[in-house]
Amino acid sequence: MDLSTARHAFVTGGASGIGLGIVDAMVGRGVRVTIADIDEDSLRSVVAERGPAVRGAVLDTRDREGWARAKTEAEAAFGPVDLLVNNAGIAPNGREFADMDPASFDRIVAINLTGVANGVFTFAADMRARGKGHVVNTSSQAGLVASVPGVGAYAVAKFGVTALTEALRQELAPHGVGVSLLCPGYIATNLAESTRKVGGEIRDAAGRMPPSRITVEDVGLMVVEGIENDEPCIVTHPRVWSSVEPRFAAIRAACEHRDSQATPPHG
Repeated sequence: MDLSTARHAFVTGGASGIGLGIVDAMVGRGVRVTIADIDEDSLRSVVAERGPAVRGAVLDTRDREGWARAKTEAEAAFGPVDLLVNNAGIAPNGREFADMDPASFDRIVAINLTGVANGVFTFAADMRARGKGHVVNTSSQAGLVASVPGVGAYAVAKFGVTALTEALRQELAPHGVGVSLLCPGYIATNLAESTRKVGGEIRDAAGRMPPSRITVEDVGLMVVEGIENDEPCIVTHPRVWSSVEPRFAAIRAACEHRDSQATPPHG
């Protein structure tokens, strides 16, 4: 999508971290942005610092009535939403399934997956009707391969976002609307603090994660580029394929094995 034709972006989880990096990249390209976030204090501060090109909407992405109100108010202020970035999310809980509180599982799925779906439910039909727009859904490297203990519930949600996004891309492509999957690796943000604010558990991983050279500003620029190039998948870090390849190799081997066992059709 040519961003010079975009007038209004709606970014969830936009008051901090990757979301804010995306907001700033959008503003830098002349797009007005509604920043949606559950953290009212951070939202107020971010909007005040960025002036009239942005506005704020307090939103819990689990709240479908809240989505409807936010859409009405956003479009009254800045016009139809051309760019939707479903970025709000919380961190893994660090629990193996056998030890997990079901309420923690439900919270992770509700925010990281259903919250994304709610954004699609709210805006996709209008984009399709106008024949214009682009949706970016934030998944994770954990939405490509589930290989780290303690992130099982998070991976379930992020794999769901991956599937939702791939299906949505096929549905909207004939109507001129683009869809991209954003798969970030580890980036230093305040995700742990945001997770605690909604009552979530935190996986104690900060000391085990390698320092990241990728910043939220870098990711913002990657997302802008991905939208302009209609990229189906935006990966933020190098050397991801080495962790993803074994999963796809196993799937390929299973398919080839079954093909080799196929019984010729009777005729």
